[in-house]
Amino acid sequence: MGIDRGTPPNTQGVLNEPVAPGILTTASPETVIVPAKKQSLWKTLVSVVTVNPRMTTGFCILGFFVLLGLVGPFLAHYNPTGLSNDLFQGPSAKHWLGTTPRGEDIFAQLAYGTRSSLLISFVAAIGSTLLSMVIGLTAGYFGGWVDDALSFLTNIFLVLPGLPLAIVIAAFAVKGTWTIIAVLLLTSWPWGARVLRAQTLSISQREFVGASRLMGEKPWRIIFSEILPNEIAIVSSGFVGTFIYAALTEVALEFLGLGDATTPTWGVILYWAQSENALLSGGWWQFVPPGLCVAVLCAGLAFINFGIDEFANPALRTERGLRKLLRLTKRMKVVA
Repeated sequence: MGIDRGTPPNTQGVLNEPVAPGILTTASPETVIVPAKKQSLWKTLVSVVTVNPRMTTGFCILGFFVLLGLVGPFLAHYNPTGLSNDLFQGPSAKHWLGTTPRGEDIFAQLAYGTRSSLLISFVAAIGSTLLSMVIGLTAGYFGGWVDDALSFLTNIFLVLPGLPLAIVIAAFAVKGTWTIIAVLLLTSWPWGARVLRAQTLSISQREFVGASRLMGEKPWRIIFSEILPNEIAIVSSGFVGTFIYAALTEVALEFLGLGDATTPTWGVILYWAQSENALLSGGWWQFVPPGLCVAVLCAGLAFINFGIDEFANPALRTERGLRKLLRLTKRMKVVA
């Protein structure tokens, strides 16, 4: 037997066919390699939020309060500061969450107060996060006397207790919403700045940062285009933690009477409940709804923070996967 050398082998038939994005196999000559589809930003965000049950729960809770703040005032049939003849009544069909001793509708106050409290906490958390980013990244990247000066400033604010300092500043300042925001911003930035400085010190020694310096890139472009993207998880976690601190501190300051008592917020509702002896009078509907809102919101934000930590830390993801595998193994043993 001999080998037929007259017909050359069909080498065009040995091609790669994608059976799935990124997986190739043998195919016909007409096969065209199709690149993997790139997910849209919305689908990426949805997959990140839904991959972790705690993060999903946290975003659902946060979404509920955002919806309450946006839609709630339109559902309230009364002015939050309007007086009526229905004095100190419990929840009913007319007043869903009851009224105060002055006849004010609690649901209207809660709906408008949700919007105000979320807005104050969000603005304070955004400002604090931006301030900590600028100080932490600048100190960690430049080093030297810049690092010494900014670290000295950070250490001063770290040593001072946050809540007592906020109370002292708010007591001597002009009462108002912007005063509360400024107090929250000044007392909540040093923790994030300290963490970002330490991380920037480590990342600034990496090869890609050194290559950017050799290419003549400007320092601020290196900081915000090369270093900052590698710290997004830390920044996000710090923002959520600051949001929790701002929400709790804002309620505490206004409960102590250091805010604007004419603007309905969760803290102002609790302030008037304490001033009008709602607890001693049995008017639970005056302080339970705002207190429950504060607790549930902070729990939801904590769930989001846990989810971010688990998403950014591969060790936590591995532990979670092992726990799921152990639960699945136990179920299979039970079935067997």
